[in-house]
Amino acid sequence: MDANQVALLRAVLSSTGWLERTGEFARAMRVSTREPGGLMLVGTPDDEPWHLAAHLDEESRWSDVPELSPTLVRWAPPVDAPPHLRVGMDRLAAARRGQTLVVVAQETAPVPLLERVDDARRTGATILTVDTGDKELEGLAHEALVVSSQQRLVTFDGAQHLVSAAAGEPVAPRRRLRARLARLLDTISGGPVPD
Repeated sequence: MDANQVALLRAVLSSTGWLERTGEFARAMRVSTREPGGLMLVGTPDDEPWHLAAHLDEESRWSDVPELSPTLVRWAPPVDAPPHLRVGMDRLAAARRGQTLVVVAQETAPVPLLERVDDARRTGATILTVDTGDKELEGLAHEALVVSSQQRLVTFDGAQHLVSAAAGEPVAPRRRLRARLARLLDTISGGPVPD
């Protein structure tokens, strides 16, 4: 999927809520990762998230945000692979605060993956998941993006494209609590009373 196809997909989905959900997910990924190399991606033993890793790496370069360049964590990396493709599951044991683990799992996460994700969470890493409704995996996540196989608007791959595109966008500062509360109260009450 190229930039024009992503733009078309975004236009089609503008009123569905998908852009907001993927935007919030991407924002969580950006603000929770505080150092280059601190964004880790892992999949299931039979399905590594190459696609999302490649797009995030591109977004990192285009947006000049080195924290977005992911570390692809692999279940059984070949010993003769280049160093950036040789990162094994032991990397999750070294996860810590200021780092983010994104689990991309179209199938149910196996128990060994759940255990390693739980360990990374206990050591302070932020856990994000892109999944299809795996309640155990989502129970470990700080933020989950669920791509149900029942809905037809966005495929699992399409959701990853939306996340990577949103990750490259500048992060707007969060509104202050007082401003958000004032807006909420105005919405509930119908606005300020005129003098």
